[in-house]
Amino acid sequence: MEIIPQAIPDVLLIRPRKFEDARGYFSETFSAPAAAKAGLPENYIQDNLSLSRKIGTIRGLHFQTPPFAQAKLVRVIRGRILDVAVDLRKGSPHYGQHIAVELSGSTLDQLFIPEGFAHGFCTLEDDTEVFYKVTAPYAPANDAGIIWNDPDLGIKWPVSAQDAVLSDKDAKHPLFKDMPQVFTYEQKERKSA
Repeated sequence: MEIIPQAIPDVLLIRPRKFEDARGYFSETFSAPAAAKAGLPENYIQDNLSLSRKIGTIRGLHFQTPPFAQAKLVRVIRGRILDVAVDLRKGSPHYGQHIAVELSGSTLDQLFIPEGFAHGFCTLEDDTEVFYKVTAPYAPANDAGIIWNDPDLGIKWPVSAQDAVLSDKDAKHPLFKDMPQVFTYEQKERKSA
């Protein structure tokens, strides 16, 4: 697998190898030994799958607070998304900044988002399925978020506020500036893959 650091280096694009022939293709999408060698989590404890029926569906920006903070490994099974991660770690040189990456079912690329980031995505096609692994279970008391279109974050979403398809919960998240500080930055050395 190829590991590509993003503008915020702790967020990584992971490109699994794809073996194609006349039947189709095969790809190993996760390997605990390969993850450990690259310095990534190898013990994910929950897999999640979402189906978004309409283009322009926004899910996010979500995170869980400690002790149930989650790292995520996100990929698209079918369709396409703009996947977004926002750095919430106080003291980080990238605090309040975000990265945005297009993921699709055809490329098999994955995005690794460490603890201390808010995560969200916007569907770029109807009937988009997103699969992601997480390192901590869902904990309703620790579930939190930031409003997806917070002007201070400057995320260029591919949908307007009036056309976005949102849950009631996601439409009511607070602004980034009103969020309590729950994460701190710890610089880590990443192993090379």
